[in-house]
Amino acid sequence: MWKTRLQQILCLISLLVPAIATWWTAISFDFINWDDPSYILSNSLIRGWSLENLSGICTETVTRNYAPITIFSYLVDHTIWGLQPAGYHLSNIIGHCICGMLVYVLVSRLTGSAFVAWTTAMLFLVHPVQVETVAWVSSRKGILSGIFMLWALVVRLRSDLQPKHDAWYIGLLIAALLSKALAVVLPPIVFLYDVLIRRDRISDAIVRQFIPGLISLLLLLHTTGAQNTVMGGVRGHMNLSLAEIVAVDITILWQYIGMMIWPADLCVLYDPPTAGIALPVIVGSIGWLIVGAVIWRYRREAPLLLWAAATWLLLLFPVLNFFRITTLMNDRYLYLPCIVFFGVVAALVEHVASLLMRRWKAELRTAVLMFCSLIISLAACRRTTEYLPVFGESERLWTYAMERCPQLVVVRIQMALTLYDRGRTEEAIEVMETALRECETDELDRRRMVRTLERWGVSSSQQHASSGGTKS
Repeated sequence: MWKTRLQQILCLISLLVPAIATWWTAISFDFINWDDPSYILSNSLIRGWSLENLSGICTETVTRNYAPITIFSYLVDHTIWGLQPAGYHLSNIIGHCICGMLVYVLVSRLTGSAFVAWTTAMLFLVHPVQVETVAWVSSRKGILSGIFMLWALVVRLRSDLQPKHDAWYIGLLIAALLSKALAVVLPPIVFLYDVLIRRDRISDAIVRQFIPGLISLLLLLHTTGAQNTVMGGVRGHMNLSLAEIVAVDITILWQYIGMMIWPADLCVLYDPPTAGIALPVIVGSIGWLIVGAVIWRYRREAPLLLWAAATWLLLLFPVLNFFRITTLMNDRYLYLPCIVFFGVVAALVEHVASLLMRRWKAELRTAVLMFCSLIISLAACRRTTEYLPVFGESERLWTYAMERCPQLVVVRIQMALTLYDRGRTEEAIEVMETALRECETDELDRRRMVRTLERWGVSSSQQHASSGGTKS
């Protein structure tokens, strides 16, 4: 027993050391002007422990989200660190490492494979797609929700399930929901596990998820409306029909796969095409039909694969714009879904290796697999450390974003605001006026930009003269 525990401890240490080494430089990062001011710099709720503040944390929606546990974590940070960003970044790094440990425990329990569990957890911890979530203080809600969701699954998806485990699961679900509304997908994930893996009757599984489902529904109803009330995202897709959203999602899901396999062009914002995409939609649909057919073919031999595929879709469902939100795709949307992808790929690699190297000793086969996994993880670490400084401060972030998505008006706006905050008013005005002149702006953004220029001392007549008339 002690040898097994020692091995587990060594595995966890081997995960933590590279993770800390990868993310440690984020301690020196600043806040950025992308929700950080709303959540921290100008958020009076985190300034003290008064009853008024505590009541506000429990009841108020902040920056389009009802997430009282997340806001409470900022209160704790502010109490310890004040407005020193290093402490807030440290909290994100610690939370991410906790998530990684829970990933290892959960995947190990589900698959019984140390290689699959270690590889999945390592890639989760150091992959470049996690930079936005870990290095951006305002993405704390994804980390906290991830901790509680993974902990809930560790407690609930066990062979010796007892009533006390269901009670713990409900409590952790509530904590996850109060960290981020994404946790509404947890009850369907557990329901599918009970039906597909435990082979419970559907009626029994529904009954067991009635209370968790009801709690999730109440939270969802409370938060859904807030997503469309604030400017600042990308709204060109808001008027697309359901069929058009499905078509766009087909291409976005493949882009997400590509980002996890080859994370070369990551960015804080994306502008995926929503028109003229008939061929990618057709090709993407055929691809997903093939993937679905393969998974369905092996549903009995590998029910865990079917459950994993359903879990991946469920984790992404809230951000696929069936309930309209202000961006079509973001790196942070992959924070938990990437666990499923990495786990499935690692399991497939292990299975193929067992067939190709079946005459090898198990220890030698495992050593070869672990070596390959380590090489891939080191490559991911290197790419992460290269991309990570982009989130170090606002000007660097928006300069980088403008190089990749210059057509996005929100990127130009944020760059202009950054320059203005640094006292470079003339440069800020030039960026804003160029955006009015060159970018396709909707009415909300155009009004926001005009008001901002007026606040900076540019009259309406000057704006009109410099822009030659604005696009709308």
